[in-house]
Amino acid sequence: MDCHICSKPCESFVHTKTSITYYHCNACEYIFKSPKYYQDLQTQKERYNLHQNNEEDADYRAYFQRFLDFVLPYVSGVHTALDFGCGRSSLLAQLLEEEGISCDYYDPIYHPHTLDDSKKYELIVSTEVFEHLHQSKEVFENLLGRLDKGGYLAIQTEFHTNEHLGFQTWWYPQDPTHIVFFRVKTFEVLCETFACKIVAENGKNMVIIQKM
Repeated sequence: MDCHICSKPCESFVHTKTSITYYHCNACEYIFKSPKYYQDLQTQKERYNLHQNNEEDADYRAYFQRFLDFVLPYVSGVHTALDFGCGRSSLLAQLLEEEGISCDYYDPIYHPHTLDDSKKYELIVSTEVFEHLHQSKEVFENLLGRLDKGGYLAIQTEFHTNEHLGFQTWWYPQDPTHIVFFRVKTFEVLCETFACKIVAENGKNMVIIQKM
């Protein structure tokens, strides 16, 4: 099977615990689960409904604050933002509002009618979303199209270690809604494809991309 990001041939491997086939691209370091295991939105929603995310919970707020503490120093001067894939909660949008950044929010399951296709943003944030995407390359391109020139796309998703043994003992693929897995290299290839650049990454789970 060819890579969904760079169209290069992938090698396959079978997860020893689940017997699920995954495809690994050595060119852009993207890993994706066999598409036959992708879940529809209703099935995903049933799992997401189990999440106990309380906006008043200090740990939940601190989780988003760590993301903002990484992102905001690199995007100073932005005034408009979109939280893409926010889930049920609009907490991240609220925290951005507290920083003086007007923030819209969208989620295909919980807030499916909030996107204005005519609106552009200076910043788009997306936390723990990209690992769920059936068409991650297409979504990446779509989000860039919603940015002003010079705007930023800040993504949080856990980066895999790029080797099969470690992947099979990693907790992240254990969530059945996690179907695609990234490295910084994957985002570098996406940036080459869509004329943008990485301005910061933490080597673990966060990357900030600027539209050229």
